[in-house]
Amino acid sequence: MTTLTEKPWFQHYPEQIPKSIDYEVATLQSYLKRASERYPEKVAFHFMGKEMTYKEVYQSSLKLANQLKSLGVEKGDRVAVMLANTPQAVISYYGALMAGAIVVQTNPLYVEREIEHQMNDSGTKVMICLDLVYPRVANVKANTQLEHIIVTAIKDYLPFPKNLIYPFIQKKNTGIKVDLNYNDRLHSFVDMVNSGSTEEIPLDIDPKNDLALLQYTGGTTGPAKGVMLTHHNLVVNTQQCEEWMYKMVPGEEVIIAALPFFHVYGMTTVMNLAIRVGFKMIIIPKFDPAAILKAIEKQKATLYPGAPTMYIGLLNHPDIKKRDLSSIKACLSGSAPLPLEVQTQFEEVTKGNLVEGYGLTETSPVAVANLIWGKRKQGSIGLPWPDTDVSILSAETGEEAKPNEVGEIIIKGPQVMKGYWNRPEATQASFRGEWFLSGDMGYMDEEGFFYIVDRKKDMIIAGGFNIYPREIEEIFYEHEDVQEVCVIGVPDPYRGETVKMFVVPKEGRTISEAELDDFARKHLAAFKVPKFYEFRDELPKTMVGKILRRVLVDEEKAKLKDK
Repeated sequence: MTTLTEKPWFQHYPEQIPKSIDYEVATLQSYLKRASERYPEKVAFHFMGKEMTYKEVYQSSLKLANQLKSLGVEKGDRVAVMLANTPQAVISYYGALMAGAIVVQTNPLYVEREIEHQMNDSGTKVMICLDLVYPRVANVKANTQLEHIIVTAIKDYLPFPKNLIYPFIQKKNTGIKVDLNYNDRLHSFVDMVNSGSTEEIPLDIDPKNDLALLQYTGGTTGPAKGVMLTHHNLVVNTQQCEEWMYKMVPGEEVIIAALPFFHVYGMTTVMNLAIRVGFKMIIIPKFDPAAILKAIEKQKATLYPGAPTMYIGLLNHPDIKKRDLSSIKACLSGSAPLPLEVQTQFEEVTKGNLVEGYGLTETSPVAVANLIWGKRKQGSIGLPWPDTDVSILSAETGEEAKPNEVGEIIIKGPQVMKGYWNRPEATQASFRGEWFLSGDMGYMDEEGFFYIVDRKKDMIIAGGFNIYPREIEEIFYEHEDVQEVCVIGVPDPYRGETVKMFVVPKEGRTISEAELDDFARKHLAAFKVPKFYEFRDELPKTMVGKILRRVLVDEEKAKLKDK
């Protein structure tokens, strides 16, 4: 595989980005302590009118840590955090780490079956959750090892009078009103933090080997697996992110926190990065284009890490013409392919730079990204980050592929996971020596720029031809009436598989199948042209905005069974 001296991507590194970094041997929670010492009175975050300084966030996290300790939490115990983006999510994350626990990030949208699996698989002892999801947690608690549940509400960290009004809005929007009877197993988050001690808890943590996080994968190929990420994995990726964004000024930038913190992408590139370098976070509890556009203008946001569907949502919102977005300097897009049209339009509107990156939960998550200020190539995911080696494994030879030859992307670096929790066989199958096998198909050009072709399992084989959905989707994103698309393979009696495309037209636009077919035939080889089109008002997505291709595949399989 590629050696250090052979890495062609280094020729494109600007002088400000080091080829190798001297990483801190530190715990993640040390970031918050240091920020509280460097920027004690600086606003750490703004949340729907509520602001807290770094000193206040640190003290609140310490108080929670001591309360967790009083509940019996010890080093290595798992504490689940099932929260939307809120001040409590930040306090819970760092508070759990300060108590010596391993954080288990849990998606608030999980249904009971998913909650039960994740709690049992991880052996979680304590859960911190929103009142809205508490009924689901309570229903499965008896089937898990959960000993304590700590409950909070959005209103708990809202300023007056929003804190009085919000519960009525919440009940109207969700139809849910939760009555809680606190006891020695069910606790109030606010009461615990208000009465906790600010005494530091001495911990003996080895950052390179001790886990900070169990981050569960989506479970697209079976039950979700817990990715074991050490303190060092996450510290490394945060430092790499800081070096890549070298024009950002510590203590000065304002970052939009709309990516979910319970997803490793939002956790690293927003929360951990902001805490490390003293940025102000504008916390957005769920993706709301109008709220984000307003926040960028009012708070003079300079950074907005997001996902393609988020940028698409902003570009297609009528308020974008009313808002001044010129404060934006840089945006890093991840979790899904970034269509060129979206990148171009967003840069025109903001005058900032929007670039695509690539990574996986198993890489903490970022491994490759385009230069924010420097050379970039159309369609490329960019260059490997410092100390990160990336190569292409040829499907034909099982050895390193030649430039421009498609194969599996494999990754080696200090941000690569320790393995899968309690799954030694799955861990072994995911590595070839020190190289992590991504399962993504791509190639590297002669200059060291990498390109994603598609997920290995998403490839469509039609009549012997390999068809990659991403290529077709990229073409249709150039269509002026198309907002979103997703391509899948469906069974075909003659070709084995054929192409079906799901289409969301832009608001107020109509498109016919004939128009789409004509457009496809002008831009694609005949065997890649979709045979079926289905129009939708929206596509299924994760909380990060990643289109759930597997949900559409499952729907098609269900239709076939019903025939």
